Amino acid sequence: MSVNKVILVGNVGKEPDVRHLDRNVVVANLVLATTERSYTLQNGTQVPERTEWHNVVFWGGLADLVERYVHKGDRIYVEGKIRTNTYEDQNGIRRYRTEILAETMEMLSSRATGATPAVDVPAQGTGF
Repeated sequence: MSVNKVILVGNVGKEPDVRHLDRNVVVANLVLATTERSYTLQNGTQVPERTEWHNVVFWGGLADLVERYVHKGDRIYVEGKIRTNTYEDQNGIRRYRTEILAETMEMLSSRATGATPAVDVPAQGTGF
């Protein structure tokens, strides 16, 4: 048995990119920043803050919610799985892109202008 499970809590780095595909399928992509705080080891060594950027993909109902409620700077909780795609760029060089396929999401920040609902909705298919 194996497990492919990711849990992230972070801040949205830019406005989500939402596309409407054939047959009313919606896909939303965003980048999520997770940051580890800096700290000092017992021997005095300073370990700097480190930020990781994650490419997160939402399909179906979750993508609809992202389109309506998620904006740059929002703090969200995402559960999903890791997927790495391989492709060749225009120069024929093999490239890799690692993404998180979101299965659930919860809004952790609220907007001062109007109520932003907390959403914890399972993904409605992956669009494949």
